[in-house]
Amino acid sequence: MEIVPIDFKEIHARVSNVYEAVVAAGKRARTINDNNKLEYNQLLSTIVGAAEDDFEEKENPDQLKLSLEMEKRLKPHQQAMKELLDGELKFEYKDAE
Repeated sequence: MEIVPIDFKEIHARVSNVYEAVVAAGKRARTINDNNKLEYNQLLSTIVGAAEDDFEEKENPDQLKLSLEMEKRLKPHQQAMKELLDGELKFEYKDAE
């Protein structure tokens, strides 16, 4: 996985408080990760497993293909920061009422 630096000024130009934006992006990344886990488990449950053998563990090509497809996606933190920089991620304070 390559390292992609993000310009601090680019984040600061989009939001008033950079630290709050990073916290919001972190929470969004956790949500994305949870959704990805649910999707992966649902897709994994549709795959028919091979006959179980107590002595040998065989690779399931369908499961391997699914895992590789999931790994090709953007990582949750990268996706959250992209949403923040594209203006898709909105956050605000809760009312004190």
